[in-house]
Amino acid sequence: MQDDARPRQVVVISGPTGSGESTITQAIIKKYPGKVARLVTATTRAPREGEQQGVDYYFFTKEEFAEKEGRGDMLETTYIENRDTYYGTYKPDLMQKLDAGSIVIVNADIVGAKYFREQYQATTIFIVPGDIHEIPNRLRTRNPGMLEDEVQQRYANALAEIKTEGPFYDYQVINANGQLDAAIAEVESILQKEGYQLTA
Repeated sequence: MQDDARPRQVVVISGPTGSGESTITQAIIKKYPGKVARLVTATTRAPREGEQQGVDYYFFTKEEFAEKEGRGDMLETTYIENRDTYYGTYKPDLMQKLDAGSIVIVNADIVGAKYFREQYQATTIFIVPGDIHEIPNRLRTRNPGMLEDEVQQRYANALAEIKTEGPFYDYQVINANGQLDAAIAEVESILQKEGYQLTA
């Protein structure tokens, strides 16, 4: 564990596309204002309409990303080959939130989940849709302009993640259609059981 790590301050909430991990994360942050924060990931992809620097992502060019990685400001990184895009844990954002005493929720892939479990004693939670066959519909609803080929590719990737990566996580939480509140409550229960101080 790193010298500057704070045990029980980092939790990983992951899941395949369409699982609702971002929605659950946002709900918990809203319920515990000032106590829970989301780690803002760094990326080399271009901002989408409405996205804000330092709020949705830290947007860097590939050169900037590489320079920050070389300086030690990227704690772990992932390269998505089919999108030619880098993602990384931006150390200044993480340390600022840990120093403020926040519980930091990280929406990470399997690489990030392993890193935070090893280095920050993070509890890892994997969100799974109640019906995996609903994933394509969730993708179409969220992104009406998405091409059907991409929908099917993301669906195939999600099925692979559930099968090969899901068992790694400490907990799996089912987010069934119409049961979002129950999934949020289950995540809260896990955090309390694992010793995270959600309330003062």
